Amino acid sequence: MRRRTLTAATSLAVLFSSVVLLAAPASADSAKLLPIKSAGDVVVDGVHQRIFISDPYQGKIVATDYRGTVVGSVTSLPGVDGLQLSADSGTVYAASPGADAIVAVDTASVQETERYATGEGTDPAHLALAGGKLWFGYGTKEHGYIGSLDVSGTEPVVALDQDPDTTYPGAPLLASTPGAPNTLAAAAPEYYGSWLGVYDVTSGTATRTARAGGSGSDLGSTSDLAFTPDGSRLITANPGNQHRVWQTSDLTQVSSYTTQHHPSSVAIAADGTLAAGTDAPYDPSLFIFNPGTTTAVRTYTWPDTDTISGYDELGDANLAWEPGETAGRLFAVTHNHESEYTLRVLTDAPRSKPVLTVDAPASAARARTLTVKGTLTATLPLPAGTPLDVTRFDLESPDGKSLGTKSLGSGGKFSFTDKPPAGGKVKYKVTYAGDATHTPASAADTVAVSRAKPALTLNNNGKKYAYGADARFTAHLGTTYKNRTVEIWADPFGPDKPKKLVKSGRVNSNGNLSVTLDLRRDTKVTAKFAGDARYRPRSVSSTVGTRVKVSTAVGRHYTTRNTWGHTYYYFHKSRNPLFTTTMTAYPHREQRLQFQVYYQGTWYDGGSKYFPLSSAGVSKVELTGTHDTGWRFRVRSSYVDSTSGDNVNSTTHGAWKYFYFTN
Repeated sequence: MRRRTLTAATSLAVLFSSVVLLAAPASADSAKLLPIKSAGDVVVDGVHQRIFISDPYQGKIVATDYRGTVVGSVTSLPGVDGLQLSADSGTVYAASPGADAIVAVDTASVQETERYATGEGTDPAHLALAGGKLWFGYGTKEHGYIGSLDVSGTEPVVALDQDPDTTYPGAPLLASTPGAPNTLAAAAPEYYGSWLGVYDVTSGTATRTARAGGSGSDLGSTSDLAFTPDGSRLITANPGNQHRVWQTSDLTQVSSYTTQHHPSSVAIAADGTLAAGTDAPYDPSLFIFNPGTTTAVRTYTWPDTDTISGYDELGDANLAWEPGETAGRLFAVTHNHESEYTLRVLTDAPRSKPVLTVDAPASAARARTLTVKGTLTATLPLPAGTPLDVTRFDLESPDGKSLGTKSLGSGGKFSFTDKPPAGGKVKYKVTYAGDATHTPASAADTVAVSRAKPALTLNNNGKKYAYGADARFTAHLGTTYKNRTVEIWADPFGPDKPKKLVKSGRVNSNGNLSVTLDLRRDTKVTAKFAGDARYRPRSVSSTVGTRVKVSTAVGRHYTTRNTWGHTYYYFHKSRNPLFTTTMTAYPHREQRLQFQVYYQGTWYDGGSKYFPLSSAGVSKVELTGTHDTGWRFRVRSSYVDSTSGDNVNSTTHGAWKYFYFTN
């Protein structure tokens, strides 16, 4: 289950091992949800570029491509757990404890091809290939044993209880490696009385050569184990905050890798790169160690994909490397508290991931010297002189202009100076290209570079116009750098008329741009200059008023006379005057009808009232009551801004109409 078999591609890699390889552009890590409810084991088939994942809960195996797309599945495998790829990558063997069998699955077709019974009640759970045989850990939670399956002959041969002197608590986990083809390791998955054992299987039977653990030891349960490529060391995931390293010959613990609490997975690439996983919910969960080092070159923290606090977790034995002579892609299966399982493909796990920072001043003067500083740090420190590419983005170079290559200084620090020729937001982007042991990195910072304030004016502010008048607006733009374009916008009052661009163009040789507007409402007119590399944006506005059309017609009089300097309408006192007002219409608009009376040389207010207009802008008012004779009266209709029901026009008074009552 724990051996990651190398493919025919390995031999090709060996032939070309002397060729100097340049760092290729990295492809992005990816993640894809899997149609499983549990994850028992993961193996990678490099020939067909497929990943096989067992799902004990649903009793099935799912096969995906390297992108996580499902290409097939095999069902009816109750409790299926451990997986093992054959040496030729043609078959994946699966341990199905619920079926008391080991099942062979064709890697090309993803179809079951054979089922090998291991004996009633054996419950095989974990697999490893060594000495030309398939070895399996089987048994109950209290009593676990090692068995073998030989399929090289005409009939399969099963041999049980290969180490009768060691009872593992639980079906033991198994591991092997092509570098030591006749060596097998076993470890107990349960905590108390746990054992770790190493076996020589050269003879076809398992001869124990070393053992550690047992009652009273601090070994505890083992979640996963794997050999180093040469088989001289065994690395295990046991309780604590480290992955332990054992000398295979006598199972003496010789060192450890500091990781996090709850180690869960171990995967070792063909070049010795170690991926050590934990299921820590609030800390990094994956640690990558390059060969010969005990300090992680890189760590990963999974995202939090559910509604419960804590990151996604990495289950037991849920890591596997892409086969090859050097560490390639790393595949991890993570899960959340909603039992959602995700295949994560990590493309650059063995490479140190540098952290690049860029610090530019918050503001600076245009064409004056500024200094940009930064740092480039990594778990594998980069030497002084490491080249960094610098690009400046501004209004003159929106796609970026290279400022050349700058060198990393001592202590991972760098700095450079520049005189920004353009104002506005200026971004400095620093890029490290990466190399064979470091991933690329980039970072940027932005400077607010000063720009001059341009002169911009617009005429007519505060003026009032008659309804329907044509008003000419002229925007004047002073000195600028390159941009000579001005926009003129009109925003009529009222929510039903949106702001509208009425003209856009280059100003003339005098710096002017004009437009004539037909005014029917109060209007805010705005001139806008978008700015350029040396002059900042600016806008100015003029608000003009527009009066309504209003007239008042007098009806039911018996005559008119020109007297007292005006035309008077004469009414018999028994007749009620009718005043008809016509005004520019607007929804819910009212006209104010005002009366005055003349007494001893002065006109005095006689009262006023608002009357609604029809949709056509007409209001008819009949003056009722007792009409006194011998008095001079006058009346007028008005639109009063904000009190006539709206504010889209300016206050407008109609002409006075004079009238007189007789007997």
